[in-house]
Amino acid sequence: MTRRLIRPARLLGVVAMLGCAMTAIAQETESDAPQGPCHGHFPDLMTDVCWNCVFPISIGPATITLDQEDDGPSPPLVCTCPAPPPVFERYGVGIGYWEPARISEVVRTPYCSPTLGGTVLADEFAPAGTNTKKSGTMKSAFYQVHWFTFPVLSWISAAFTSAVCSNDDSFDLVYMTELDPLWSDDALTALINPEAVLFDSLPAQAACIADSVAAATGFGIDSLFWCSGSQGSVYPIGGTIAHHVGGIDSSMLATHRMLFKLHRQLVAQDTSTEGAMCGGQAQPILRKGQYKLNPMYPVPKADTAVPLGRLTASWVAGHEYPYEGEDFTYLVWRKRLCCAF
Repeated sequence: MTRRLIRPARLLGVVAMLGCAMTAIAQETESDAPQGPCHGHFPDLMTDVCWNCVFPISIGPATITLDQEDDGPSPPLVCTCPAPPPVFERYGVGIGYWEPARISEVVRTPYCSPTLGGTVLADEFAPAGTNTKKSGTMKSAFYQVHWFTFPVLSWISAAFTSAVCSNDDSFDLVYMTELDPLWSDDALTALINPEAVLFDSLPAQAACIADSVAAATGFGIDSLFWCSGSQGSVYPIGGTIAHHVGGIDSSMLATHRMLFKLHRQLVAQDTSTEGAMCGGQAQPILRKGQYKLNPMYPVPKADTAVPLGRLTASWVAGHEYPYEGEDFTYLVWRKRLCCAF
């Protein structure tokens, strides 16, 4: 009888000890998670932003370009938008321009924010980035991405456009991939993007050569939506870069993937067609000609904004360097067509 009473007590003791040991191991694992340096600075609006990139500006068919790239139709001169009763409809003038709207941070250290001066936003465990892991003769990389709303035009000129063309955004951190389990697991992300298996074939990837050629002198081909020009494949839509050749190309690809992901989740919208002149419309597959990227950190490129998938060989030198220069931020420019009245 005594032995039968002691055995459960011993068993409970062993279970308690194992529980304590597993907790200690988990805590040690989190504390020993790879962490890197976190550096950065808030964007300098004078030196980091490509202000010429607001062009071309269109008022109906009349366009001022300043040699900046554009893709898509000009707005109609006269446009209409719904209005509340008793008016029901308002007439306005069609305006087109490029808007600095978002900031993409592509980082190796979880929760590190270069845009906020190198602040680490949390100390929770999350997969850390790397750009040194090798697979055969090829390098692979993993990055986390943070997404900010950045309505800088509203800050410097509230009268730039009318109420229809402006938006109610404020500076805010709206997405962190550390909190998204799909970003760090390619198998999980396939649950919401099952079509990825269709574009893992040699013919599908060979078609990306045409997209790379198109992006070298203009914008990528929208029908080849699984391609990101010279940066590689949009799929899988996560932080793993299978063929890492440099931080600039990998971080631009990670930004393209984030844009694609936000469009697929109906968070990002169409702002660049006539149907979106009175407000953003759902666009599950992004139109590549709607976006350009302006590198801001660690080295700004304020002379132009780069279309998605553009070859970087002509300017990439010096834009990445060890220790403080291996995380990146991009100002995301998007094309806007709107009806001003």
